[in-house]
Amino acid sequence: MLREFHPGDLETCVCLLIEAYNGEPWNNHWTNETATRYLKEFVSNEKFVGFVICEKEVIVGAMFAHQKTWWTKDELFVDELFIAPRFQRKGYGEKLLAHAETYAQSEGLAGLTLLTNRYLPAKTFYTKHGYKPAEHIIFMYKQV
Repeated sequence: MLREFHPGDLETCVCLLIEAYNGEPWNNHWTNETATRYLKEFVSNEKFVGFVICEKEVIVGAMFAHQKTWWTKDELFVDELFIAPRFQRKGYGEKLLAHAETYAQSEGLAGLTLLTNRYLPAKTFYTKHGYKPAEHIIFMYKQV
């Protein structure tokens, strides 16, 4: 079952984010505190769009996104998409992505945009579903 994110889903999504990203291949170091703060930042956005996917009424994955104003036509920016490791590679991410694409079409948005690590499996996942790098954009960073 796929449905809209509800505020009561936050704690479960925090646990899923930690489970998905603290292990291979990401090896992040999320804590309950940082993951909660991180996801709350998305939820507090007035243009937040969130979906969860469930298996037997239990949330196994989520997408946190927001409608982004753009000068040509607004778009849906995917901030996070994560699936519990034991449910990965079983079509749940694909269903979330397809649902978000349908949502974007129904809202008259231009499409979906996102950032991902070019060296990890997520890039292959998105490429498989028709996403391609925007050659004119560079993600820049400066440590201070």
